[in-house]
Amino acid sequence: MSQTQWHVDGNGDLSLAGALDRHSVATLWPKLQAWVCRTNDANCDLGGIERVDSAGMAFLIHLIEHAKRQNCHIMLRFVPTQLGTLFQLSNVESLVADHIQNYQR
Repeated sequence: MSQTQWHVDGNGDLSLAGALDRHSVATLWPKLQAWVCRTNDANCDLGGIERVDSAGMAFLIHLIEHAKRQNCHIMLRFVPTQLGTLFQLSNVESLVADHIQNYQR
């Protein structure tokens, strides 16, 4: 199991790498709660995500809501195909549609 990495750059943009699953969400949760969006718009690069499950999907939905509470619009970039499938199967595509910049090819 790969170590999940959470990185915030100097602009306040996020990047996640590794597995985003039920095992990693527990360790990422405090980082999500502590993250402060410093601008009206932020990006979250998911290009380094190797694996995602429904807990990871729920984590990202909470990230979107956390940003909204701070008057910040967050865009998910390089969304893994597996996550897109989870969005569809869970019938939450309409909740996240305005927050997806692009899918991985």
